[in-house]
Amino acid sequence: MRTLLLIDIQQGFEDIAYWGGNRNNPDAETKAAELLALFRERGWPVYHIQHCSTNPESPLRPDFKGNAIQEVVKPIASEPVYTKTVNSAFIGTPLEEALNKSGQKQVVMAGLTTDHCVSTSVRMAANLGFEVTLIEDATATFDKTDRNGKHYDAQLLHETAIASLDGEFAQIQTLDEFKSTL
Repeated sequence: MRTLLLIDIQQGFEDIAYWGGNRNNPDAETKAAELLALFRERGWPVYHIQHCSTNPESPLRPDFKGNAIQEVVKPIASEPVYTKTVNSAFIGTPLEEALNKSGQKQVVMAGLTTDHCVSTSVRMAANLGFEVTLIEDATATFDKTDRNGKHYDAQLLHETAIASLDGEFAQIQTLDEFKSTL
């Protein structure tokens, strides 16, 4: 059995202009919803992670509508939602304890954004001894501009984040590749 961790698939990420203007993988939420349906069909555990930003301007602040989890992956009553204020799903949440208590060592992750909260959570899960599979086409990120004004394309950032995680921290698969292993 595997456990699904859906990271920060929240309405605030629909504000593409706020996050950098361009986004890669517009189908990420659809793929995450397919993944969620697969886990629900099998009766496997699902945990939702929700970022509650402390940045007064962020669409992910708890008092903004953007904080809500997107309808496409809306949790059901049996699926815990853990809120966090930092990039890692494991810092300040009972996630590690819940996974250990249930004996779950194989986690599958998807969510937003590839190079921030997804990457941080994948790295931490691996460092805590979990076997991680990251579904690369159920993740996405946005363009970034560095402090010197240099622009980085969302697809490049996504690909380099995935490349940095591959092998050392996670097994990387597409949704179709993951389904073929079941």
